[in-house]
Amino acid sequence: MDTIQTMQQELTRYFLAEKYESLIFVLVGMLAIAVSVWLLVQQHTFKSMSYPLIAVGLIQIIVGGSVYLRSDTQIATLAAQVQSAPQVYKADEIKRMDVVNKNFKTYKVIEIVLLALGIGLIYAFPRHDTWYFLGVGLIIQSSFMLVFDLFAEHRAYAYVDCINKYIS
Repeated sequence: MDTIQTMQQELTRYFLAEKYESLIFVLVGMLAIAVSVWLLVQQHTFKSMSYPLIAVGLIQIIVGGSVYLRSDTQIATLAAQVQSAPQVYKADEIKRMDVVNKNFKTYKVIEIVLLALGIGLIYAFPRHDTWYFLGVGLIIQSSFMLVFDLFAEHRAYAYVDCINKYIS
């Protein structure tokens, strides 16, 4: 198998993994909002947990949905570019992925801060339902986002390594 064909397979693998992870994001976002609506309608003790669940759930739906919807087009466009202009593909894709990987660093900081805030709230307010369950909601969403972004970041670096390996 030649390097162009291998690179096309690697980019397809990368974008399909992104696509399917984004589908999980959308489903988790929808579940978070559904649980939140139920908590709010029931006036449940845990209802303050719904605020971070809704806020991050909307982000998950919007970001996940946009990644899911554009992935097939990206695969087709980039696979064709690898075939027709591999050096242009490499230059453009390395530049784009540098931005993606810098963004992951920012996302990690935000997610870790939100996770720490959630943990701080449950320790600072163990008997205050509003703050305690707000903290629980932050822990749920920030830890989910952090773990999935860690997987995505790892895939992104592996994809860049493939570009550098297969396109000289």
